[in-house]
Order: sequence, then C-alpha cells, then structure tokens
Amino acid sequence: MARITENMTTARVLADIQSIATRLSDTQERLASGKQLTKPSDDPFAVGRALQLRDDVAQTNQYKRNVLEASSWQTITDTALGNVGDAVKRAQELLVEGSSGTVGPEGRQAIASELSQLVEQIKSDANTQYAGRYVFAGAKTTQQPYTPGASDAYAGDTNAIVREVGPGVQVQVNSIGSTVIGDTNSGLLKALRDAISDLNAGNQSALSTTDLQALSTAADGITNERAVVGARAARLDAASSRLDEVLGVGTKLLSETEDTDMAQTAIDYSTQQAVYTAALRAGAQLIQPSLLDFLK
Repeated sequence: MARITENMTTARVLADIQSIATRLSDTQERLASGKQLTKPSDDPFAVGRALQLRDDVAQTNQYKRNVLEASSWQTITDTALGNVGDAVKRAQELLVEGSSGTVGPEGRQAIASELSQLVEQIKSDANTQYAGRYVFAGAKTTQQPYTPGASDAYAGDTNAIVREVGPGVQVQVNSIGSTVIGDTNSGLLKALRDAISDLNAGNQSALSTTDLQALSTAADGITNERAVVGARAARLDAASSRLDEVLGVGTKLLSETEDTDMAQTAIDYSTQQAVYTAALRAGAQLIQPSLLDFLK
C-alpha cells in the first residue's frame, strides 16, 4: 500500500483549491461579461453555433441596410417623377391652348417659351440625386444625365442598379432616364421640342394631332413608371418586415446560445465562493504543520 506523504497531501489540497478557484474565476467572468461562452473550450459546439448565428444576424442587418437605401431611392425617384408629371400636365394644358385657333402668333410664342422653361425644369428633376448619385443616369451614377440648354442628349446608360434584399433576392432600384424622360430623339423631351417648334412655326395641324398624342404617350409613360416605383416600394416594405422577423428570431437564438442566465450564474458564484472559502480553511488546517513542528 502506497504511503501518503505530507507533500502529497499538500499538493492534493492545493490542486483542489486551484480547481475551485478556476471555476470561481470562470463564473465571475461570465457575470462580468454577461456571456455564457467566454472561450472556445467552454462548449465547442455552442461556440460554433454562436459564430454561425452571429454571421446570420450580421447578414440580415446588411440586407436591412440595403432595403433602407433602396426604399430611400424609391422615395426620391417618385418625388422627381411626380414633379415631372406635374410639368407634363401643364404642358398638355398649354398645348391644347396653343392648338386652338383663338391664339395668335404672339400667344403661341409665349406658350412655346413656357414650354421651353418646362423642358429645363424636367431636365433638372431628371438630374435628381440621392446620396450624391444621379438616380436617372443608369449605372453612371456620378454622371449628370442631362445638361441645361438646347441639348437634350442623355449622358447616362441603360444599366440597372440592384440591391440584394435577401439570400439570392435582388431588386432593381433605378429608373432609366432615357426611357422615362427621353432624349433628343425620343420620348418626353422630343415631344416637347417638337411642340415648341410647331408652335413657333404656327403648325396647328401638328399641334392638335401628333404633338398632343406624343405628349399624351409620354405622360402615360411617367404614370406607368411611378406605378413601377410604387410596386418596388411595396415590395421593399414587405422585405423589411420579413427581415425584422428573421432578425428577431436570429437575435433571440444567439442570446439563448451565448448569453449568461444572470440569476442562475449569481447563485453559482455565491455557492462556489462559499466552497472556495471552506476549502481554504480546510486546507489551512491540513497543511498547518511546518518543519519547526517536526523538529520540536
């Protein structure tokens, strides 16, 4: 039978006290941090799950930021299109007036002048920016799509800008200026320029037929684009609500995985502290004899 020496007893007592002190320190750290998992060795499986949940929550937050930006883009776009729509309505009223036989050359020139101002107003609205980016310029968001003055050339492109609002789910956020507003050769701007030219030339036949029809078609295009923007906004609102639900579930699961049960941990800490104190007292009694005691 092995003989238990004083050194063995002392080493065992100290090891037990150190073990209790380590558990007490770990519990104290959980209380201080509020986290159940303070290092990977606490629970490797739970730590891996917590890391995955953290990634999921971070990704969901990014989707929410994308939705917020896309929604703001739609609000800015809709406001600009609303202004353009108001300008087009005024242009239609002026063209109806100008196409009547009761307006003389001076009256037609005055109407043509006001239409020219409406063209500049429309191009100004088409140069609307969101966060420093031109919303009607296609993917050329740093390029002003229209310039003031006689030229109605479109300087943007026809590329879509999309934002990812969910795993594999993308939404186009921009409206293309050349399609909605037109340019030198087509669309709203050309319809207005043709009407101005016919007013100055006194071409009442064209004013009352082709010009009015072209302007009416352009007005329908503005209305249709606003409907598209509204549908996008509704889709983004739905995506935002869905992401809120996903974020709530993910955050709850993450909390359940890594957060400390503060009440239970406080009880554990109190218990372990009492055990530690008792162990110190018992240990002090066990290893109290010293070399002088043996020499007496």
